[in-house]
Amino acid sequence: MSLPAKVETKNLNMFYGDNQVLHDINIKILPNKVTALIGPSGCGKSTLLRCFNRLNELIVGTRVEGEILLDNKNIYENGMDVVDIRRKVGLIFQKPNPFPKSIYDNVAFGLKINGTKDRKQISETVEKSLADTGLWEEVKDRLNTSALDLSGGQQQRLCIARALAIEPEVILMDEPTSALDPAATFKVEELVSQLKKKYTIIIVTHNMQQAGRVSDYTGFLYLGKLVEFGRTNEVFTRPKEKLTENYISGRFG
Repeated sequence: MSLPAKVETKNLNMFYGDNQVLHDINIKILPNKVTALIGPSGCGKSTLLRCFNRLNELIVGTRVEGEILLDNKNIYENGMDVVDIRRKVGLIFQKPNPFPKSIYDNVAFGLKINGTKDRKQISETVEKSLADTGLWEEVKDRLNTSALDLSGGQQQRLCIARALAIEPEVILMDEPTSALDPAATFKVEELVSQLKKKYTIIIVTHNMQQAGRVSDYTGFLYLGKLVEFGRTNEVFTRPKEKLTENYISGRFG
């Protein structure tokens, strides 16, 4: 018996003004798996990713048609709480974006704005979130120093810890290692493999080797259309579509 989808799109279309950028996207994201979205620049990967937490709405003139189901509830239905959706579906950006605050205050930020006042609870959550990202041992003696003093890789893991602190269900990652060196990239990839035990992860990556290393499922997008979707090892070794094969073999993109 197959698992029910954690996230599912049904005939999803996305427009910037009159320009249609996503065309009839139908995809099922399974729980506790890593799903990679690959494709050439401008194919709609990041736009699709931002549809999952309604972040595209911050851009004037955007319009979505179709459905995105989170636990079988359409997040675009009238009356849905957008703040709650974004709490459940966290986003890690391409470049680390720690706040100009202490390490502690970065991780505690989401808890405080969501109304948590219990200092003990906040401190325990900060420690757990940093431990879950492998940062606790590295920063526990300098929690009150600026997050901006951390290395790039540490900053990105801090941003992941900040997202984990508010207990999301789905984590979106938009090329999370593109600004990092190979050693920091390795740590983030290791972290992704650990986090899928608790979370459903969708990662946009331009690095096909990375998609092959970290993901269970892969979707290939081209010109705003989902050309192929399936288990990563099958998409990479036995693609069904010639376009997918050409992209993966480096013939374009």
